[in-house]
Amino acid sequence: MSLIDTTILFVKQKLQNAEAGHDWYHVERVYKNAIVIATEEACDLEIVKLGALLHDIADSKFHNGDETIGPRIAKEFLENQNVASETISHVVNIIENISFKGGNFEKKFTSKELDVVQDADRLDAIGAIGIARTFNYGGFKNRPLYLPHIAPNLHMTKEEYKNNEAPTLNHFYEKLLLLKDKMNTETGKKIAAQRHLFMESFLAQFYSEWEGEK
Repeated sequence: MSLIDTTILFVKQKLQNAEAGHDWYHVERVYKNAIVIATEEACDLEIVKLGALLHDIADSKFHNGDETIGPRIAKEFLENQNVASETISHVVNIIENISFKGGNFEKKFTSKELDVVQDADRLDAIGAIGIARTFNYGGFKNRPLYLPHIAPNLHMTKEEYKNNEAPTLNHFYEKLLLLKDKMNTETGKKIAAQRHLFMESFLAQFYSEWEGEK
């Protein structure tokens, strides 16, 4: 069995009880997006695949904000598969630097592979599936759909973003609508532009229905 096949089985097992927006199917979509984007970029496809498959192996939001668990699990898994140390280090760096974290997070590592995986992950946060995931997580956290008197916070620190409990609709303005302009690759930018328009259309319809307009 190849390393990628073994990694897929490992991730499926680890995420079998995960919240629906961060489960195996999320990882699979990111994996597929990453391969699409990578075909247009000069990059190491194996590192892209491993980074995509392991990027959410232990999302910190489900582990009391601990950002060290995911990288540690990924590192231990890859070491057990006798993967080269350079590859392990690169994949771990992708996991540590992929998240949005309020948009004010300065990446401490850069690579074309990180750019690809980050774009692939961000694409799954926008468009139709991004909308579905957002409201699924809001329901998971028992948050209100929308409270008109609570404005989005567009200048959150990393800690404020992690601890944010605002209504679900605010998340569109605090993250989702910002992602189009934060894409790294040309392929990612093209796909994001279309998904961004879909979200704008959804929001227009949402507000229309909220106000009881015909």
